[in-house]
Amino acid sequence: MTEKNLTTLIEMAIQREIEAYDFYMELIEKLSDATAKDTLLFIAAEEKKHRAFLESYREGRYDLNAFRMKEVTYYKIAEYEKEPDINPDMPKEHVFLLAAHRELRSHNFYKELAEAHPEGEAKGMLLKMANEELKHKEKMEYLYANTAFPQTSGG
Repeated sequence: MTEKNLTTLIEMAIQREIEAYDFYMELIEKLSDATAKDTLLFIAAEEKKHRAFLESYREGRYDLNAFRMKEVTYYKIAEYEKEPDINPDMPKEHVFLLAAHRELRSHNFYKELAEAHPEGEAKGMLLKMANEELKHKEKMEYLYANTAFPQTSGG
């Protein structure tokens, strides 16, 4: 891959992380549920970390071990549940499901980019970013499942 193509790819990924951060911050402003807002602040902070990683990578200051590949539980909830519409009084479980859909799209974005590249540094970086987004999706789906279907005293 030429350096110009890699730079373009990194710039695209940085823009994607900025958009994700902005999405979560705008969503926080529209919501009334404090717990949902706190959760989205956490995910927004993660997107800022991704941006910082990519900017460091672009500038040649990077550690490819910054993100460790971790096996992720793939619940596939977002793949089967409809993405909810945004509204100020949406219940927490819908906020978490909405975020899971967003993270799924980000995961697919990085995964598809990785698949378009030959083995090497760029592909490795993209696969790590895809894995990070999948970890976020896992967190949001876990919160969704436990909020939408809470454990009862009957089992």
